[in-house]
Amino acid sequence: MTEFQVQNLTCLLPAQLDQAVQAALQDWQAGNKMGRLWGGDASLWTGSDESQWLGWLHIVEDQIAHLQDLSAFAADVSKAGFTHALLLGMGGSSLCPEVLKMTFGKQAGCPELHVLDSTDPAQIRAREQEIDVAKTLFIVASKSGSTLEPNIFKQYFYDRVQRTVGKDNAGKQFIAITDPGSKMEQVAKAGGFWRIFPGVPSIGGRYSALSNFGMVPAAAMGLDLRRFLQTTEEMVGACAAVPAEQNPGAVLGAVLGTLGNAGRNKVTIITSPGIHDVGAWLEQLLAESTGKQGKGLIPVDREELGSPEVYGQDRIFIYLRLADAGDPSQDARIDTLKNAGQPVVRIDVADRYHIGQEFFRWEIATAVAGSILGINPFNQPDVEASKIVTRQITTEYEKSGTLPDEQPILDAGGIKLFTDARNAANLKKLAGSDTSLPGLLRAHVSQIRPGDYLALLAYLQMNLAHETALQGIRHFIRARKCVATCLGFGPRFLHSTGQAYKGGPNSGVFLQITCDDAVDLPVPGQKYTFGIVKAAQARGDFQVLAERDRRALRVHLPADVVAGLAKLQNVVKQALI
Repeated sequence: MTEFQVQNLTCLLPAQLDQAVQAALQDWQAGNKMGRLWGGDASLWTGSDESQWLGWLHIVEDQIAHLQDLSAFAADVSKAGFTHALLLGMGGSSLCPEVLKMTFGKQAGCPELHVLDSTDPAQIRAREQEIDVAKTLFIVASKSGSTLEPNIFKQYFYDRVQRTVGKDNAGKQFIAITDPGSKMEQVAKAGGFWRIFPGVPSIGGRYSALSNFGMVPAAAMGLDLRRFLQTTEEMVGACAAVPAEQNPGAVLGAVLGTLGNAGRNKVTIITSPGIHDVGAWLEQLLAESTGKQGKGLIPVDREELGSPEVYGQDRIFIYLRLADAGDPSQDARIDTLKNAGQPVVRIDVADRYHIGQEFFRWEIATAVAGSILGINPFNQPDVEASKIVTRQITTEYEKSGTLPDEQPILDAGGIKLFTDARNAANLKKLAGSDTSLPGLLRAHVSQIRPGDYLALLAYLQMNLAHETALQGIRHFIRARKCVATCLGFGPRFLHSTGQAYKGGPNSGVFLQITCDDAVDLPVPGQKYTFGIVKAAQARGDFQVLAERDRRALRVHLPADVVAGLAKLQNVVKQALI
C-alpha cells in the first residue's frame, strides 16, 4: 500500500493503483489539462457542449462580490418574522439546502429551514404539519422552471397560503430561484412573489450548490455567508493554478477516474455523523455526472461499515472526517479496511463551515474524473428519458382519468410483484417450480454477481421507520451476497442516482418498492393527485430501466407500509437463508 497526501486529503492505495493515479496526474500536468479545464476546453471531455456548463468555476468570486445582496435579504427575512422556510425543489435545487439544514440546524433568531423533494402525499403532509403556513417563507427552486415537481409543489402551497392569508397577500410569502426568462420566472411575476433570484444559465443543477440555489436558502436560514464563502474561496484557489499533483481537486478526480476505469467504481461514502447528509449531495454529483454510455461511478451512501470480508474488489472508500467531532470507532473500522488492502481516501474537514470547500473540491474532481472516464459530466440524457415517460403517463391521466392497466406476476397476501415480459420470463426460469413470493425474490437476487450492486428504489415516505426497515434489507443482502448496496427514495433519486442506474454500467439489480397511499392530496388546477404523479414517476422509472435491459422487479405494498416492509424483510431473509 502506498500513501500520499495533498493538503487535508490522504490517499492510501495498492501500489499498482497508486502508479496508475500518478501516471494520470503526470498526464494532466504535461498536457496542462487543469489550465485547459479552467479555460473551458471542451476537448478535455467529448468536445460537445461542455464549455457552456462551466459557470460554477467562478461562482464563489461572484457571490463574494455580491455578498451585500444576500446579507440584505437575510436581514429582511429575519425582520419579516418568518418562523419557517420551506424549500420546494428537486435534485440540484434541493440537495445542497438539505445538506445545510442537516449540518447546521436551526440558527438562533432565524427561520428553520425545511426541504420538500418528494411527491409522496404522506411526505407532503408531514412537511406541511412541521410549519406554520402563515409564517413560512416558501422558496420555489427550479433552474429550468419546467420541472414537474417544483411546479406542483408551488401550486399546492400557494393555494394553502391563499386560503390562510388571502389572495392579495399570498405572493409576499414566496420567492423563486430560477434562470432568467424561465417559466418559473413568469409564474413568480404573475403570482406577485416577494423576490426572484436568478440562476446562472451556464451552471447545471448538480453544480449549483455555491450559486443562488444553495446560497439564498443559506441566507434565509441565517448562515454566516461571509465566513462560508471566504472559507470556500481558499479551496477555489488551491484548485486553480498549482501543479496537478498538488491540486486537491485534480488529485481526487484522478483517483476516482483511474480507479473507476480499473473496475473500482463503487464509491463508498463514509462521513462523520455531524456531516452525514453530504453523502446525499455527492450521490447526485457523482452518479448523474458520470453514469452514462455504459460507464460511470456508482456512489454508495449510508451503507454501514462492515467487516472486510463483505467487500469485493470493486470498492473505493471515501472518508469525510469532521475534525472537531470525529468518531474513534469509525476511525478504527476505516483502519481495518486499509489493513485489508482496500483503497481509502480520507478528507479531514476542519469544521462545518468547510463544507463549502468540499462542494467545490468535488465539483472539480467530478469534472476531472469525467475526462478520465471519457464522458460528458454535464449532461443527463437518461434522467430526461424517465421524465418523458412520466409526462406521457400524467398527460394521459388528465385525458382519461385513469392510469394504464397493469397485471402483477404474483399477488401474495396483498404484496404484488410486477415486471416487464423479459424479466418475468427470466425470473420464472430461475425460480423453477417455486413461484412463491420468496421463490421469485430468491430468483431475482440470485442474478447478483461479483462486481454488481443491489439498489432499493423506494417510492415511499422518507421517514425513520421506513428507512430502518429498508436499511435492514440492504444490509442483509450485502451480508449474503458481498456486493455494494444502494438505497434511494423516489422520486428524489430520479434526479440523482437514477441517471447512473439507467445509463451507467449494466451491473445493477433493482428492487423497486411502491405502495398504496393511505391518504392522497390534490394538485390544485389538475385532475391528477400527488399520489397519481408518484405512481406515474415509478412506472416511468421502471419502464426506462426495462428498456435499458436492467434486471428489475417491482414490489407493491399495501397502504400499511410499515407492516408491508416488515413482511418484505422477513420474506427476503426467508429467500436468502
